[in-house]
Amino acid sequence: MFLDYLTDLLSSVKKQKNSKDPKPLEPIKSIKEIQQEELQKTPVVDEYDTPSSETVQEHDLPLEGEEVGSFTQNQKLSLEKEAPSPQRKKRSVPEHGKINKEDFKEFAGARILVAEDNLINQKVINGLLAESGIELVIADDGQIALDILEKDSNFLMVLMDAHMPNVDGFEATRRIRSNPKYDHIVVVALSGDTAADDIRKMTEAGMEEHLEKPLKMNDLYDVIYAYIGLNTPQAEEQVEEETYSAPQTKELNGAKGLEICGGDEAFYHEILDEFVATYADSTNTLLKLLGEDKIEEADRMLLDIIGVTANIGAEGLNEIAQHIKIALQKSNENGYIKLIEQYRVHLDALLRDIKAYK
Repeated sequence: MFLDYLTDLLSSVKKQKNSKDPKPLEPIKSIKEIQQEELQKTPVVDEYDTPSSETVQEHDLPLEGEEVGSFTQNQKLSLEKEAPSPQRKKRSVPEHGKINKEDFKEFAGARILVAEDNLINQKVINGLLAESGIELVIADDGQIALDILEKDSNFLMVLMDAHMPNVDGFEATRRIRSNPKYDHIVVVALSGDTAADDIRKMTEAGMEEHLEKPLKMNDLYDVIYAYIGLNTPQAEEQVEEETYSAPQTKELNGAKGLEICGGDEAFYHEILDEFVATYADSTNTLLKLLGEDKIEEADRMLLDIIGVTANIGAEGLNEIAQHIKIALQKSNENGYIKLIEQYRVHLDALLRDIKAYK
């Protein structure tokens, strides 16, 4: 009986609370007096009222300065117990001159895991850092990267391609950030996509930085220095730049390709050979994928082509590939079919230019 009586009392209190013209409820006072000891154990108004949805949402909102979906928010409890590892604290990079491959020797001994599914992009990164003393380990997709980390987590940084088969860079990063064993590892996104939505997804997944493809030596140097560098780069006078025997045609900007390859002409030739072997028949491959309605596979292939053509300086083909990708996203079939014919023209001309150069 007392429980029923108390329930009725609580209902009266709530109605009084929501009333537009609240007045004191005398029965409440008398009941409090009668049941003082019991009510002291279980306060009537504040403790029995269920928190409103607004109150819950306020508590669930990220702290000021946090990104929704960020590692800091998702792992709030663990971060309260343990401060971030010093290796992931970013420091400013002093001004410096133009970076070349020799400058990366400053980071000799560092271990970097590269999660990248495209062979040409793998070779570009390896070509830039191979002689630096940095130990590189290559993973062909996100799952392989996670498997490597499970056996050996002694890496200071992961260069993570955002778009890979099996497990993509976003999911791989979320798993890394959810495991305290990897708190010391900096995750740097690699992507040719610079749209705001893509950058937001990288941040939410827990990636600390974003490096745009094609990789630029200055940008790569700066991000390594910011997180794992040991010495301060010295600003130095620019010596006369080397000149290279680089092709400059309508389809091939050899100077740009050589710059991305660190001025290593033999390495640039190797990348061009790899492009020819991999993408010489890419027009027919794209048409086949689209004919079978494999839009996602075609989109992923185009993303690879955009990155690779940027690496070798194939600016015309790069631009057409970007337009096709946009047309696919808009489901504009007539648009991308016409663009693929333009793609074929640019690709055939590029292959002729590469052959003439070599």
